[in-house]
Amino acid sequence: MPPVHRLPPPIASGLPFTALAPMQDVTDLRFMRVIAHYGSPDYFFTEYFRVYANSGLHKNILRSITENTSGRPVFAQLIGESIPDLMRVAGELSRYPIAGIDLNLGCPAPRIYRKNVGGGLLRDPDKLNSMLGELRQAVNGRFTVKMRVGFDDTANFDRILDLINRHNIDLLSLHGRTVKEMYHSDVHYDLIAHAVQRVQCPVLANGNVTSAVAAAAVLSQTEAAGVMIGRAAIRNPWIFQQTRQHLSGQPVSNIMLPAVRDYIERLRCATAMPSIPERARVSHMKMYLNYIGQGVDATGAFLSDMRQARTEAELFGACDRHLLSEPDQPFAVEPYPGQAARPNRETAHVLEAC
Repeated sequence: MPPVHRLPPPIASGLPFTALAPMQDVTDLRFMRVIAHYGSPDYFFTEYFRVYANSGLHKNILRSITENTSGRPVFAQLIGESIPDLMRVAGELSRYPIAGIDLNLGCPAPRIYRKNVGGGLLRDPDKLNSMLGELRQAVNGRFTVKMRVGFDDTANFDRILDLINRHNIDLLSLHGRTVKEMYHSDVHYDLIAHAVQRVQCPVLANGNVTSAVAAAAVLSQTEAAGVMIGRAAIRNPWIFQQTRQHLSGQPVSNIMLPAVRDYIERLRCATAMPSIPERARVSHMKMYLNYIGQGVDATGAFLSDMRQARTEAELFGACDRHLLSEPDQPFAVEPYPGQAARPNRETAHVLEAC
């Protein structure tokens, strides 16, 4: 049994862990507060602190630690390649109430891995050996890693898993795709299961955990200590609560469309930025609605209507028409087939899950 006692306890004793996956420009303090309203995950992870020579602590990301009132542990995520600077920033963050330091070895965005950070480091096990060793010595508390199964193949996978053991990592969050596979392939749950057997720390399974039932299936297939959920939590903020209900044998909350409209309003209020132009505010809300819309109707009528909106009045009018006209209509537990959150200019950065 992996040493789960080194981790903060879950909300529900005896159940697998849940975590909100870090997503750059999405999982800030405001989004964490919204998620917490509907049922917090066991763990939050910050957006990444970009680390380089003379880099400081990003004030907005720091707020998700210092002003987080959810009562749940928050891990501070770092991304970078300069070992001395990573050690320096880890030391600076240790002065704040963090649950641990998390190193990003999985970001699949080309603009990131081309700088040999994030998922790009999976190409260089020797560099990782030095990085993990130095950071393990520098971090007095928990030191965790989020990674993928490889860069363009899995040739280095076992070697890197052995480094996780060698450097006494406290928790591994593993997305079951390579960097080059982005989000387009099936998730290699067999490789997550392999990691669970090989490493000595708990593993969080990440990738296509779309519902409470899906979470249970992934846990059964991989025997992971828990699940990390990203884009599905944008679509369905009740997913962490529903997962705990399902895993404990309780009835799973059935969400109706008017409750989804309330969620959208809460998102609007929480993320409101009156100082920016209306067009930018509309685009920002569409970032969320492209995911939420996957569970509204099977035909995609809401997504089509919403995407054509140019003003806030048009956008929220579409929300009212589709979500309030049939108050007894349930919100889909899984995304409707064929209803994709398109990776266009409004949503591309959401796909850069950290």
